[in-house]
Amino acid sequence: MRRPKFGIYVSQMVIQEASAGDKNAANLRLEALREIPLLATQDDALMLAERYIEKGPLPKKAAEDALHIAVATVHGMDYLLSWNCKHIANAEMRQAIIKISQACGYECPIICTPEELMGDSL
Repeated sequence: MRRPKFGIYVSQMVIQEASAGDKNAANLRLEALREIPLLATQDDALMLAERYIEKGPLPKKAAEDALHIAVATVHGMDYLLSWNCKHIANAEMRQAIIKISQACGYECPIICTPEELMGDSL
């Protein structure tokens, strides 16, 4: 119900993740993503993702999660929605991610789960 109120984008990593698993389910996920604009993974995002791991709260095994955050940050997204509460939508990591982003000259998007962006529709 709230989707039309926002510009929606995905990264190449979202496409890769949606492609995994059961072929029929993957095809349905990819069809749902087909018309959503794709954010490029720029060199700046790769460098920022490395900073989140080197200086921040994200472990090396969460390199793809760091890249999700970095792509959204470099592209100036207002929000980053994720159900990944271990490394992305994690309140304990949020401040460190924001500080690293700002130190690199970027404004970090608000990172939250879709439920947190429901407005008054609940």
